[in-house]
Formats: sequence, C-alpha cells, structure tokens
Amino acid sequence: MPTKVLHVIPSIGPARGGPSFVVRTMAKYQAGLGLAVHVATTDDNGPLQRIEPESVPVQQDNVTYWIFPRQTRFYTFSFPLTVWLRKHIADYDVVHIHALFSYSSLVAALFAALAGVPYMVRPLGVLGRWGMQNRRRGLKELSFNLIERRIIRHAALVHYTSQQEAQEARELKAGERQIVIANPVYAPPTATKGTFRASHPELGYRKIILFFSRLDQKKGLDLLLDSYSRLRMRRANIALVVAGDGDAEFVMGLKQQAHALEIESDVVWAGFLEGKEKAAALADSDVFALPSYSENFGVAVVEAMNAGLPVIVSDQVGIHHEISAANAGLVVRCDSAQLEAALERLIEDAALRESLGKNAQQLARQFAPEVITKQLIETYARICNKCGEPVAA
Repeated sequence: MPTKVLHVIPSIGPARGGPSFVVRTMAKYQAGLGLAVHVATTDDNGPLQRIEPESVPVQQDNVTYWIFPRQTRFYTFSFPLTVWLRKHIADYDVVHIHALFSYSSLVAALFAALAGVPYMVRPLGVLGRWGMQNRRRGLKELSFNLIERRIIRHAALVHYTSQQEAQEARELKAGERQIVIANPVYAPPTATKGTFRASHPELGYRKIILFFSRLDQKKGLDLLLDSYSRLRMRRANIALVVAGDGDAEFVMGLKQQAHALEIESDVVWAGFLEGKEKAAALADSDVFALPSYSENFGVAVVEAMNAGLPVIVSDQVGIHHEISAANAGLVVRCDSAQLEAALERLIEDAALRESLGKNAQQLARQFAPEVITKQLIETYARICNKCGEPVAA
C-alpha cells in the first residue's frame, strides 16, 4: 500500500501567494511518485472571492482536495474542516501541516496527536523576527506561548525552507527537531518575447524592472518605489512593473506613494498574473527585484531565476546566501539607496545581466520539484509509523 499523506493548510487560493502554490506543487509531485496524497483546506482566497468547488472532494493531478467553507476570515475558522479532520485524520500515515497561528494547524495537530499519527509543521516564515514583531505582536506572543509552542513540541519535525528561517526560529527556542528542505518550484512555461509588451504598449522599448509577488507590507515595495523614483530621474529608459494583488487599502496606499513620487505614469500595475501571463512578463523583463523585509524562502525569486532573470533581493530573503554564493544576483540591505545602486548597476550592464541570469538558471535547478519531492518522501519515511514503499523515481 502506498504511504498516505495528508497536507493541511488554511488556504490554497491563488491570492494567498507562495504557500498555496507550493502545497499544490508538493502534492502533485508526491502523487506522481506513487504516494496517496490528500489536501484538507478551506475556501479562503484572501481579499478575493472564495474558492467555490463544484463538489467535494476535488480531484486534480492525482491529488484529492477537500475544500471546506470557512466561517471567519480571521484565523480561518472552519467547523466542517474540524469535523472532517476529527473523523478521518487516523486514516493517514503522516500529516504535513502548513502554517502556524491558524485554526487549521491547531486542530490538525491536536487530532493527529490524539490519533497517534506523526505530523510535521512548515511554519511559512511566521516564526521569523519580522513576523513575530510586526504582525499583531502581543497576540502572537500570547498565542505562541499557549498554542504554537505545544504544536511544535509534539511535532515529529519542524520543516523550515531555508537556513535563515531555521536560524531565526531557533531564537524563539521553538524546538530541537527540525529539518531544512527548500520549497519545490517548477520552471514557468515558455513565452514568446514581446507578448507582455504588446499588451502594455505604454512600456514601449524601455527596460523592465519586474516585481511579482503578493502585495504586502513585508515585501519592501515602499523601498522599491522610492529607489525607482530616484533612478528614473537619471534613466528615462526604464519602467517598473508591479504584478500581484493584495489588500485593497494597502494597494491604494502604494499607488498614492507612486503618485507622490511622480512616477505613476511609469509604473504598470499588472495585477495578479499566473500561467502564460506570468511567463510573458518574465520573458519581457530585464531585472527582477524583491527587497522584502522578511521572506522565509522566496518562491517568486526562484521563478524569476528559472526564467533566466538576474535578481536583486534583500538580505532578509531566505535564499539570499545561495544567490550570493552562486553569483546569481545582487544582495542588498533593506535600504533604498543600496537598492537604487543595484538597480542602476544591472540596468547599465547588459553583460552582467546575462552572466547573472545564466547562473540564476543553474541555481534554480536545485529547487526543482523532482529534487525536493525525493527529500520530502525520504523524510516522511523516517517519521511515519506505518510507511508503505514509495515508487522509486
């Protein structure tokens, strides 16, 4: 019998960004290697409308998705998910919990422990310094001491996706049993150059600085807008493309900042992109920038590297050490002057862009789903009580 794996995550909605993307990739490739993979989640989709499956369960890529309605957006509470987990969690050999400070993580850990099913937790970066200090700090500290610390204590393993994430979590004394396995990221589909520019004629022939990710306070977009505004005063041949979506009030604040900086006509707000549209934006761009204040891994960065783009990241992006060591991009502090200098350097130097882009593609291969899936399957085999034999690759 194949190993039965249950992934539990608050949301697989596209608007939730990297975590939703990653769990779908994990599930698809694990199923492809012969595991019986199910995902239990809610219909949450961030600021956008909810996911509305025609029926439950949903079958996709040999994965079974159980999508239950949430009753609250805060904490993503779902009574139907609770009932289902209580009834079925004992059917699985191992449970992989994604997120902390979320209701689904609490009930999944509780019911797994009661049923004697081993579980591992992927915190999604919430145990980092920035997340603990800047997002409901008092409430998080209380919750961590009462709930999350117990979830971690009873976990077979805590799954971090970069050494930096693991190091910052160790400062909380969050547990000794841990493993670092990167997120799986597949290469985007190929796209014909010029497609994205054709759909945005205002770009003309200017060099494109691309940002794509969930629009959120921690992503450092305030730094990017400020840096770009100063560089734009000296370089008329550049444009900034911001691809992604987020809270409407936050996005409006970004657009107001662009207006105040007098760059609103030079910034293309492309909205949420996926599939061929995302590939087209990557194909036409010259530089990718993600100056995050906190990033436990950096899925969007790896997607950009897969497309052969040189990247600029802050030293708070989880994989910045790997990028620096591979000479795949430039690493800066969360400082607009440093970011401006890095942008100008790449805009001016075509040979450097080409060299870094080639190295970036090479580095991205170590995050290929085929590589990461084998590591995860080996980890499940070590921690589960009743493991079947996974199909060899």
